[in-house]
Amino acid sequence: MGAKTFRFNGKDITARDGQSLAAALTEAGVRAFRDTAKDAERGIFCGMGVCQDCLVTIDGVPNRRACMTPVEDGMEVARQVALPEFGAAVEPPSAEALRLSPDVLVIGGGAGGLSAASTAAEAGANVVLIDERKVAGGQYYKQAADKTILDQQQAEGARLVERTRASGAQVIAGVELWGAFDGLRFFGHRDGVPVIATPKTAIIATGAYERPVPVPGWTMPGVMTTGAAQTLWRSYQTLPGMRIAVCGSGPLNVQVALELGKGGAEIVYIAERAKSALTRPLAALSMAASDPKLTLQGLGMLAGLRRHGIKVHTGTELIRVTRESNGLAATFRGASGREETVQIDALCMNGGFEPQNEILRLLGAQMHYDTAMGHLRCEKNASMETSVTGVYAIGDCTGLGGAPAARIEGEIAGASAAAATGHGNAADLSQKRRKLAKHRLFQKNLWRLYDIAPKDTAALADDTILCRCEELTVGDVRAGLSTKPGHIGTLKRATRVGMGRCQGRYCGPLAAQIVSQATGQAIDDLSFFAPRVPIKPVAISTILAAEKAARDCEEVAKIETCDAGG
Repeated sequence: MGAKTFRFNGKDITARDGQSLAAALTEAGVRAFRDTAKDAERGIFCGMGVCQDCLVTIDGVPNRRACMTPVEDGMEVARQVALPEFGAAVEPPSAEALRLSPDVLVIGGGAGGLSAASTAAEAGANVVLIDERKVAGGQYYKQAADKTILDQQQAEGARLVERTRASGAQVIAGVELWGAFDGLRFFGHRDGVPVIATPKTAIIATGAYERPVPVPGWTMPGVMTTGAAQTLWRSYQTLPGMRIAVCGSGPLNVQVALELGKGGAEIVYIAERAKSALTRPLAALSMAASDPKLTLQGLGMLAGLRRHGIKVHTGTELIRVTRESNGLAATFRGASGREETVQIDALCMNGGFEPQNEILRLLGAQMHYDTAMGHLRCEKNASMETSVTGVYAIGDCTGLGGAPAARIEGEIAGASAAAATGHGNAADLSQKRRKLAKHRLFQKNLWRLYDIAPKDTAALADDTILCRCEELTVGDVRAGLSTKPGHIGTLKRATRVGMGRCQGRYCGPLAAQIVSQATGQAIDDLSFFAPRVPIKPVAISTILAAEKAARDCEEVAKIETCDAGG
């Protein structure tokens, strides 16, 4: 790999070709990327462009996400201050808007999206896949920036990416959608250039992001999601630190701990919230019977941890994180009530997942609340079509189901969307549906062994940060309840909870629980913050450019209609 040099706060830093700014800064020992209004430090947290906490100023332009920005030679990068000055207005690019009108538009380049795009294109449909990330593969397959293949999982992803490209589907990376409207109209941008898509059908495959473990100190630099740590390693061969603790619940924590351990990190502690599977033999046997191959893979990971001398502490929870002179100190409490504190460089956390369903909700797709998983599930039929005609939804954006299920859902949705536009035949998908049922049964049994249901917010300490963006504590939000808001929307107006750059993606589910407990009303699909445009922060100049491009497009359509009519 080649090398590139950039400057951060006046210091030269060398990065490998393809590394993100977040990876390069982390490798150089930089943990804090920006300062908040309350003089707190923030760094990389989600690693996938959701949390908006890794903002830096690049060449004088603030609010650039370090995790989504590749290093370029000669970049001048600065730690971002709380209220950056924008200086002169940033002019939108002069390039014409990218207009897309395919038979099938696939949004998301993960396991489900790639599978859907290739299936629809192989059926003869005109397919465009757009993805926010620069490299396709999504969070499960996580392709390396330098094309290195670390294991079978990445190799499988590389084959799926190649299949998609060979199918004839057009793959456009680096597109960030900020709006979705009735009539299948999608607005986004690519490096500021407007992107306007008006497909005949759309397949939403935006995946999910990780549910954090909110405790005092969880917003400090060095604390990140388990998936962010995995992205640093699998995509950029960058360790989040040399001494690492992992906490929460679920198989991803085990997988990433093993990967980082093999990569040279010292895994000093793994805290699994659930009790040992040995205490629930029937659930373990049900999981093994539903998919012996995947079960053996899981057992292989646990065996790998033992070979590396890494112990999993079951029935153990994270209590707090504090700053120490040489890094972080994480305190855990076991089932017996005994507390243990470890000194670390980085703490990885995963307490479940939240579907990225903003586009589906904007389009009006029907949802229902899954009390066991603690998130909204999108309702869809056997063809993966939602309640909105022509809109299909697959993968974890519809409710946690896992990558194998997402791939099968993608094949079903791709064939169905292509058939809806007059291409191919989706009449017999019974075999795929049987495979999907098998994967879903495995996932159901798998999650019975873990503890990812939402925790009782009554147990959260008042000084715990709840809203990362607005720096509101649990106590602040509880105080807002004194105005007797009957809904999360009125709580939002009373406290500003959910008004930050991440738009309530992390605090929203917790705030919904607090309101539910205060009012006695069960959580449903209307208990969450209403989706709003833009669904991601975007420059006003970009929105104005898109508006102008849309008007121009409408004028051209009117002229063509008149010409056709004589």
